[in-house]
This record gives sequence, C-alpha cells and structure tokens, in this order.
Amino acid sequence: MTALPESPWLVLRLPDHLLTIDEYAALGETEPGYTELVEGRVLMSPSPVPDHNYASFELAAQLKPQLPGSAEIIQDVDVNLELVAPAMPGFSRRPDLMIIRKGARKRVREEGGMIKAAEVLVVMEIVSPGSKRTDYLNKREEYADARIPHYWILDLIEPVSMVAYDLTGKGRYEGGSKVTDTFTTTDPFPATVNLAELL
Repeated sequence: MTALPESPWLVLRLPDHLLTIDEYAALGETEPGYTELVEGRVLMSPSPVPDHNYASFELAAQLKPQLPGSAEIIQDVDVNLELVAPAMPGFSRRPDLMIIRKGARKRVREEGGMIKAAEVLVVMEIVSPGSKRTDYLNKREEYADARIPHYWILDLIEPVSMVAYDLTGKGRYEGGSKVTDTFTTTDPFPATVNLAELL
C-alpha cells in the first residue's frame, strides 16, 4: 500500500522562534484558513462560513458609495499594528474589513510590507462562533493600542447588530452601544448601514 503524498497545505511549517512582522510577511499565504501574528506567535483561524463572507461583501458594498474621496474600503488583508519596534516579535491582525487612507495600497504595492495601523481609519470585525471573546476583548485592546480611531463589530446572530467604538484621548475605546436595524454615524464620515440586509 502506498501512502498518499502529504498535501503541502495540510501542515504549516513555522519557524521555531517568535516572528517579526517582516518574517511573518515572508511566510506568504497559508492554507487552510488564514493566520494572524500576536507577539510573534502565528495564530491559525478557520476559513469563514458563507454568511460571514456575504455580510462582509454587503457591508463593503453599502459603505463604499458613502466614503469620502480620501478613503477606500478593503477586505481581509493583514494590518501591521505597529505596536513594537521592527526587530521585535510583531503583531499583525487580518480584519474582515478596513477603511483605509487612499494611498496606502499604492505604498504597499511600491514598498512592500503591509497596511499600517496609522493608515487605518476604521477597522471592522464580523463575529464568528469562535471569535467573540477575541473580537470584543483582545482585538479591541490591540486596535486601541495601535491608535486606530474607530472599531466596529458586526454580530450576525439575529437580529443583526453593530457596535461602534471611538478612540479617546486616553487611548481607549468608548461608546459601544449595540444597534440593530440601522447603523448611522457621522465619524469619521457620515454613513448609514441597513443591518438587516447583511444576512
């Protein structure tokens, strides 16, 4: 009996040390699912379910025509949280959506690397069954430490809801009232989202 060859994406072979942002970026795409970097440690996440991806696309579609000319929306890419010096074990998250400053993609295209936290206006996460604590606690703290001005969390458990946090001068997020049906904001730009259409 001959053993089947090992699929290259069933086993992710990682270095035996904590990774810097540059080392993490050099890993390239991984399968299955995706990865994030927390204090130099690579974390694996499963691929999203169809409702999650549908909501992400629809949320982006609703927000895109409302964006100011200085911003654009981007899905499912790494962001360097810039929490440590480049030579230190790094932090990179892969939000479901980000509203970034126009020009950030061009910088990455020309210089390489990742989107930087300083280029992000709004970071958005869609809660999955296994990510609730991470989204509401861990990422909330990390995104605040990275000085990302706004953090929005979309929860698809019916009724679909959105929680929006704003960064204070003390470097912490405030706000956070759960909204259903229609989400409206004026900061960082006027926007309205029909939450019922996201599921």
